[in-house]
Amino acid sequence: MRLKTSLLKEPKHKDLVSCVGWTTADELYSCGDDHQLMRWSPVSSETTRVLKLPGDVYPIDLHCFPRGIGGKKQSQAENFVLTSSDGKFHLISKLGRVEKSVEAHCGAVLAGRWNYEGTALVTGTPVYSVSWAPDSDKVLYTSGQQLIIKPLQPNAKVLQWKAHDGLILKTDWNSVNDLILSAGEDCRYKVWDSFGRVLYNSQPHEYPITAIAWALDGELFAVGSFNTLRLCDKTGWSYALEKPSTGSIFAISWSIDGTQLAGACGNGQVIFAHVVEQHWEWQNFQITLIKRRTMKVHNVINDAVDLLEFRDRVIKASLNYGYLVVSTSLQCYVFSTRNWNTPLIFDLKEGTVSLILQAERHFLLVDGGGLYLYSYEGRLISSPKYPGMRTDILNALTVSLSNDTLAVRDKADEKVIYIFEALSGKPLGDGKPLTHKTEIVEIALDQKGLTSERKIAFIDKNRDLFITSVKRFGKEQKIVKIGTMVQSLAWNDSCNILCGIQDSRFTVWYYPNTVYVDKDLLPKTLYEKDASELSKSPQIVSFVGSQVTIRRADGSLVHLHVSPYPAILHGHVSSSRWQDGLRLCRFVKDQTLWACLAAMAVANKDMSTAEIAYAAIGEIDKVQYINSIKELPSKESRLAHMLLFSGNSQEAETLLLQAGLVYQAIQININLYNWERALDLAVKHRTHVDTVLAYRQKFLEDFGKKETNQRFLQYAEGLEVDWNKIKAKIEMEIAKERERAAASAAGRSSVTVQQ
Repeated sequence: MRLKTSLLKEPKHKDLVSCVGWTTADELYSCGDDHQLMRWSPVSSETTRVLKLPGDVYPIDLHCFPRGIGGKKQSQAENFVLTSSDGKFHLISKLGRVEKSVEAHCGAVLAGRWNYEGTALVTGTPVYSVSWAPDSDKVLYTSGQQLIIKPLQPNAKVLQWKAHDGLILKTDWNSVNDLILSAGEDCRYKVWDSFGRVLYNSQPHEYPITAIAWALDGELFAVGSFNTLRLCDKTGWSYALEKPSTGSIFAISWSIDGTQLAGACGNGQVIFAHVVEQHWEWQNFQITLIKRRTMKVHNVINDAVDLLEFRDRVIKASLNYGYLVVSTSLQCYVFSTRNWNTPLIFDLKEGTVSLILQAERHFLLVDGGGLYLYSYEGRLISSPKYPGMRTDILNALTVSLSNDTLAVRDKADEKVIYIFEALSGKPLGDGKPLTHKTEIVEIALDQKGLTSERKIAFIDKNRDLFITSVKRFGKEQKIVKIGTMVQSLAWNDSCNILCGIQDSRFTVWYYPNTVYVDKDLLPKTLYEKDASELSKSPQIVSFVGSQVTIRRADGSLVHLHVSPYPAILHGHVSSSRWQDGLRLCRFVKDQTLWACLAAMAVANKDMSTAEIAYAAIGEIDKVQYINSIKELPSKESRLAHMLLFSGNSQEAETLLLQAGLVYQAIQININLYNWERALDLAVKHRTHVDTVLAYRQKFLEDFGKKETNQRFLQYAEGLEVDWNKIKAKIEMEIAKERERAAASAAGRSSVTVQQ
């Protein structure tokens, strides 16, 4: 990726340009020490003077009213704020009319910024730069070598830290990724999180850094210095360095679509730069944006090259699942990798698409207006909505898509994930969102399997990794922790294998569902590899087939390969080919694979396969328990004990009670020492009270203790425990269950004969 810059032969301003700002994706305003306000149209290469400021007014900062704000008057959205050296800020219309001038400060107003809602304006002196927090409830400003975050609430704690060794000249706070940029006279630029922790510290440049700015989607930022323009990734490393003849670049402004930027130059020029040579890769295809409206497709297998021409400039693109989805300023193009000549094209409601996510059957477009799910035939499937939805701050970490589900982390409350049915756009289940106890930073839905088994993995602010089912079973959602210190994660595109970077190790969870089946088995289903060579804060880009692509902190891509056998095993199990699964495990002779097969067999209630797999990994106690389950008389009992094996005692009890097997429900509570529950069931159903008391008495005698529970003392009064009677009752219950099971089997076989 690089910047393609353009400068006029002769500058339009007669003195240094101090500020620039885009009102639309194709219209820029600039102002400088020659008191001229100029309008630029990069498409038509036209420049117009719209206003001559008084001779004693020197403009310093310019910021356009935020676009796409619901409920704002159009006239207000056409205004921008200009701060000046006379202590005033001026609201100026696009036509060049000064709508309002406000006496703001005694000294020069060095900075002025609208908040993201367009409801408030902050100005500063002698503050060199100010920025709003993403939720517009805090302000970041500079004070000498310090950065200060001040909440708007009175008496709230102020965060302050020394950020540079020289005067800080510029800051910017991105609303999508919540990261802060700073640049100063110590010739460095830095990236910070919102807690003031440094994430990136650049090498010293030749000259002070005079300008720095985020692209709106938070993926890129630009850095300006004397005769220097640099394009950087959000992690801080540099994509490209340009050395234009501009003098110092005093301000940088990105266009709304994030495809181009403009810089205010010390020699009177306004520099324009377009982002080109972005790359997208999937399997054997490599796609490069070579010009603003042209893409090159390279098939690395046969070396075939195709050129894709677009009517308007390319804003966003995504390549996955055999499709390339491209959004331009007006249209969306869908190409199949089997045919690059005839794309499907449809018009967009709003031009600025900020995010494209793909699943196997459909894709999601996010723009300033909402979330839109489309099929690959271009049909609008749904448009999910939730309370207080702000689409301008969504990114690939906070939105996830699968064939049947869409998940979105809420920005207003970062502990909440809204989950929607993809086809209808309605909230899933009872409509209640998934709520975690800590703020969530990254979410990811698995891609394969049944809708009822869909899982979502997420990382919270403590960097713990959790997994849960998107469908709620019972009253509570069972959220299980499966990893700690996780930096990045990704699901495989073809089976439900999860990979992540955990501290300094690369970890693959070959069958994450193991936590719901046999939690003790989870460590045996993992693959771990030392990842210290990936350096600090690596990010997983994709997990396609058996290849994981990781971007290191220096920007280089590293490809890691994982074993293909677990994915093959997933394929066998999903189509119930258990014998093929066993043959694969015997061929590979890998303990991890056997452990995965054991968990998969238990999850699918295949006892014979589970017994063989557990025996192969030496879990003899579990083999014996499975053998005892196989000997149980009825199908309901076997199923309940399988649930019990997986730790789901509540579900096991419910299943037995629904089947009318009250004694068995009481007995599993006795076996788990849930004495209170066992007694409750016996009293409620008026059976086996003496059985519960007998087992309780035996339990206390074994430990040399006396009964202290008032309920048990109450029911034990006048009741004599007779073990012979109790054993006879138990045998009668088992015989009755066998008879029911035999009758049920006979009924099924007679139905089969009649058919």
